[in-house]
Amino acid sequence: MAAQVIAVVNQKGGAGKTTVSMNLAGSFANRSHKVLVVDADPQGTATRWAASASDDQLFPASVIGLSAANTKVHREVKKFIDDYDWIIIDCPPAADSPVPQSALLIADLALVPLIPSPLDMWAAVGIREVIHNVSGINETLKARLVLNQYQGNTSLAKEALNILSEFGIELCQTRIASRQVYRQSAVFGRAVQGFGAKGKEAIDEIESLTDELVKVLERTAIIDG
Repeated sequence: MAAQVIAVVNQKGGAGKTTVSMNLAGSFANRSHKVLVVDADPQGTATRWAASASDDQLFPASVIGLSAANTKVHREVKKFIDDYDWIIIDCPPAADSPVPQSALLIADLALVPLIPSPLDMWAAVGIREVIHNVSGINETLKARLVLNQYQGNTSLAKEALNILSEFGIELCQTRIASRQVYRQSAVFGRAVQGFGAKGKEAIDEIESLTDELVKVLERTAIIDG
């Protein structure tokens, strides 16, 4: 069966695309799925993340760099569709880059990590337009926002929830909090699942997000079928 493809996109840097990509990959791999992370960002953060793993605890998913494919990312990813259960594309932070647009052509789901701040929400308008435009070609493309570095007890977070309810992309119920273990996972080349009890709250968040995205794509498959 062909892989499900998730493109993790946002116009603004620092939104947590790689953190979300790598931890989703770890979650799927932990469920015994065969997972590929496509590092489509010229900065190569996902590649460096996986390379930071120790020899006795390798990162649980495969990672390849395809940023040089530029407008042909979708064509290159298609070569791996039958070899994996899940493919997660970590895109560069630029709505006007051809890479996210190319990745979205082959994606089943566009996932937009978003920090609940005015600057980040303003910047997200650009990627929303890209997703809307690509949807005219990739008619089965679904999209979701996921709040990252979320602090639910702040007035800014509450205001963000009100604004994003009318943003035009459905918001995931799962929120990703600001936790040290997410930063540590990059340093040690792991997903948060690799930290056991120390990472319990982060693991719960990532597992919840994984469950939520699986349900979105299962519903899509039922409707399309």
